[in-house]
Amino acid sequence: MPSRSDDHRPRPRATGRLTLDDVAREAGVSRITASRALRGQRSVDPSLARRVREAAQRLGYVPDPAARALASARSSHVIVLVPLLSNTLFVDLLEAVQATLMPAGFQTLIGITHYDRDEEEQLLRSYMAHRPAGLLVTGFDRSEASRRLIAASGVPCVHLMETTDAAGVYSVGFSQTAAGRAITEHLLARRRQRIAFVAAQLDPRVMQRAEGYRQALRAAGLYDARRELLNPQCSSIALGAQLFEQLMAQQPDTDGVFFCNDDLAQGGLLAALRLGVKVPRKVAVAGFNDLPGSDQMWPPLTTVRTPRREIGAAAAGMLLALMRGEPVAKPCVDVGYSIVVRGST
Repeated sequence: MPSRSDDHRPRPRATGRLTLDDVAREAGVSRITASRALRGQRSVDPSLARRVREAAQRLGYVPDPAARALASARSSHVIVLVPLLSNTLFVDLLEAVQATLMPAGFQTLIGITHYDRDEEEQLLRSYMAHRPAGLLVTGFDRSEASRRLIAASGVPCVHLMETTDAAGVYSVGFSQTAAGRAITEHLLARRRQRIAFVAAQLDPRVMQRAEGYRQALRAAGLYDARRELLNPQCSSIALGAQLFEQLMAQQPDTDGVFFCNDDLAQGGLLAALRLGVKVPRKVAVAGFNDLPGSDQMWPPLTTVRTPRREIGAAAAGMLLALMRGEPVAKPCVDVGYSIVVRGST
């Protein structure tokens, strides 16, 4: 025989699905308070919000995102578009985004663009049908149609990994050009004069690093276009080894190499071991992004440490403010970067 407490528990509708009204009754609050609490709105008293969350957990209530979107003209989804998930670069960023948005009641829809403007545009058209609450996109290189789509949607948008002073644009990142210039200047400070730039993927941020490399060498009167080795293939350890071997065959007097990404640099270090090229005695090697394993290479890799988690958390926090209609003190946040000097230089 059911207990008295079981007799008084909220019963689902004929559909078998618990509703927001059930949660509100269980928590002893109004429906609108329950709704605001589950969306993470700060206007709800913390003790009431906790009571609502506990009631929802006891009942096993799961919000209906479709119903929420119809009721509010916005869903609880945030679209996040990143180029790749083949290394930890964007994985770190996504984890920080989710850790910031989830406690506030928002879920992420992740789209992979593969550095392709048309693919990004297709993803935007598809995801916008879900009436997202917000949008996080990587960089500023996209089709004009995608720009119009974002602008016309009215959906709050924050750009990742790069910065801009353009009015009305929100961004969190750092100067890729300045970082490329800084790591090249580090190699110059190590008395390297024949410095090569080895790059793959060739997306806009890679080419901004290339520009920083050129600026540093031109300022020193040492720029030589023949020492640029640019390959459009996807960045990988295997490709890094191949490109290092190619560089040593074509420019054997090279005494420094700036690889655009750490996986390429890791491959270059492995190739140097096989070829008997002494690092850093003959060739100093530097990378970019401080990916896992770089500190375990032999010698350990000097690199540019990029704060991916900080970018993800700051961008998600900025987007939360925009979605809530709160003022954003700084529309452009530069989180900076740092040079990590290890044994390879």
